[in-house]
Amino acid sequence: MLSRRQLGAGVVGAAAAQKALAQAPVAAYASALDGFESQVNLGSFDPVAWTKERYKQMPLALTCKAKTKAGALAWQKSLRAKLVELLGGFPARRAPLAPQTLEVREFPQYRREKFVITTQEGMGLLGYLLTPKQKQKPHPAMICVPGHGRGVDDIVGIDDKGRDRTGKAHYQYDFAIQAVEHGMAAVAIEPMAFGCRRDVLSRKRGLGNSACQPTAGAAMLFGQTMTGWRVYDVMRVCDWIETRPELNAKRIGLMGISGGGTVTTFGAALEPRIHTAFISGYLNTFLASIISMSHCIDNYVPGILNWCEMYDVAGLIAPRALFVESGDKDSIFPVEASRESFSRVAKVYELFGAGGQAKQEVFPGEHQFHGVQGLPFCARSLGLG
Repeated sequence: MLSRRQLGAGVVGAAAAQKALAQAPVAAYASALDGFESQVNLGSFDPVAWTKERYKQMPLALTCKAKTKAGALAWQKSLRAKLVELLGGFPARRAPLAPQTLEVREFPQYRREKFVITTQEGMGLLGYLLTPKQKQKPHPAMICVPGHGRGVDDIVGIDDKGRDRTGKAHYQYDFAIQAVEHGMAAVAIEPMAFGCRRDVLSRKRGLGNSACQPTAGAAMLFGQTMTGWRVYDVMRVCDWIETRPELNAKRIGLMGISGGGTVTTFGAALEPRIHTAFISGYLNTFLASIISMSHCIDNYVPGILNWCEMYDVAGLIAPRALFVESGDKDSIFPVEASRESFSRVAKVYELFGAGGQAKQEVFPGEHQFHGVQGLPFCARSLGLG
């Protein structure tokens, strides 16, 4: 028999225990394998780890193995042809450019012209031509391609209200204006699926929302790629530069950060009119970046790892001038893989006897444009003092 005191103590103790149990932290539900960890190999359910293992089996059949300049030239010819195929090819007929100037603005140091051209049948491209006022014509022309964001406005000093801004904003820091400040003309272009080159639904979601998902997905359904479409834009812009007497068509550069770095890498690899390339915040390996973390769909070229790695694509730029920059804290293009990739590219340049034509800067910073060494390098490479 329990006394009332003992019974009361028992009841209070049980209540306290129940309260403590209710307040005890409960492990968050992770998956249907909770509680079965000892019975299965958890690693075998990780698809990213699995793809990294699959990567080790990729043949990279056209990775550079050349030992001589002649071998390097033969390798470039073979890989360029394969790369065009992987990107989905380019139109057999070039549509008329139908250039049109929409607006001209004068600024203290440069003139800014807003223009449009046709790149493919039914597809328009908007760009800004910024020409320095204090330099002799014809100007070397740097094609500038922004990364993910609002589009070309992010690199020509236009804020999210369509107004001119005085400060250079993170993360792209108006690098087209910086190119002009270094004496080059800048041809800043709106990438497909950004800014004014988006569908109605993407525009409704706001300025920073791209149309990459439906557009790049459609490209792959057609057997083509967004990268190929954007590279073709660069080719057509080169055509347009050749029509402009104030620009030097024999001194064309190409630069971009992040997704613009993708276009710069592939564009300079495939367009021989590109004299100088400046890749910011992109050159890496597909393994360390594109496979290992979530990226926009516009980064993917189906089947490319059967043939080459990212450094092989960049190796196709040799022996033309190439500058690569990477932030040491870049979380989406890890710096060690950037160093590794550039070292492989540099070996291709050495085969051409052009080691001095390829440079890399690793700067203290995140995923952002830097330009401290890259812009002067481009200016010198394009014939400016």
